[in-house]
Amino acid sequence: MTRVAAIDCGTNSIRLLVADVPVEGPHTDLLRRMEVVRLGQGVDATGRLAPEAIERTRLVLAEYAAQARELGAERVRMVATSASRDAANREDFEAMVSATLGQLPDVVTGTEEAELSFLGATASLAAAAQAHGSAAPRPPYLVVDIGGGSTEFVLGDAGGVRAARSVDVGCVRLTERHLRSDPPPPDEVQAAEADVRAALELVAAEVPVGETATLVGLAGSVTTVAALALGLPAYDPVAIHGSRIPVGAVRSVTAGLLTATRARRAASPVMHPGRVDVIGAGALVLRVIMDAFDLDEVVVSEHDILDGIALRLGRP
Repeated sequence: MTRVAAIDCGTNSIRLLVADVPVEGPHTDLLRRMEVVRLGQGVDATGRLAPEAIERTRLVLAEYAAQARELGAERVRMVATSASRDAANREDFEAMVSATLGQLPDVVTGTEEAELSFLGATASLAAAAQAHGSAAPRPPYLVVDIGGGSTEFVLGDAGGVRAARSVDVGCVRLTERHLRSDPPPPDEVQAAEADVRAALELVAAEVPVGETATLVGLAGSVTTVAALALGLPAYDPVAIHGSRIPVGAVRSVTAGLLTATRARRAASPVMHPGRVDVIGAGALVLRVIMDAFDLDEVVVSEHDILDGIALRLGRP
């Protein structure tokens, strides 16, 4: 058993998982945290990480580093994804992380990001299905991780990854680029959808999506859509993990989010405050994926790249 600390720093949020990882079988969570720091604020327009965004990230990272030490983590890995990968001043971000965490972040490629997401998402699918009293999802799995700056697609099965592609459509990027009104009018929504559809052509050219038996959706946009589709009175990760949401419900939730005012979205009991501004775009990405690739349901996973980082760290 190895105690590890995994940190995932994306465009919108930074998350921590401290877990005990056995040689085989499921890992045991000791601590999970998520804070919205919006590291990717404005990066699509400026190409640079804003100093205030780096500072917001530093404050939370300092707390995570302290908690990892207190819990006795033997190995620590911080993975940084789309926003820092794209930024011209990523050296400023890396210097901050080195000073705060005592080591550099791994600014991973989109392909490695997809592989880690696949590992984290698929390791617990059978157990989640059993908990819901349903049959285990069938491979091949198309794992889709909708982030703030990019979305990762990876197709694979028990033998591992067959194909992967990362494209630059995420909930923060699309919101900043297109969905500027409250609520966005049809022309803004159509422009955002056109961006997603163009990106999906790139995905389909490299990933044989027609082989998909099960769509597995990850990250906060997907889990929030699931919570809304399930009509939960409060965000419940146990109810969400392993749930199956039909495409009709995804379409309905997405339409509701894109026509709601910010105040109405914020009033939802399942909505994290940091997702209020970007959830419409995230839901739109999921809906367009399901429509474009003719997928009739999504299996929702609360486990994602963070769990993949922990598993790979504990079983090098």
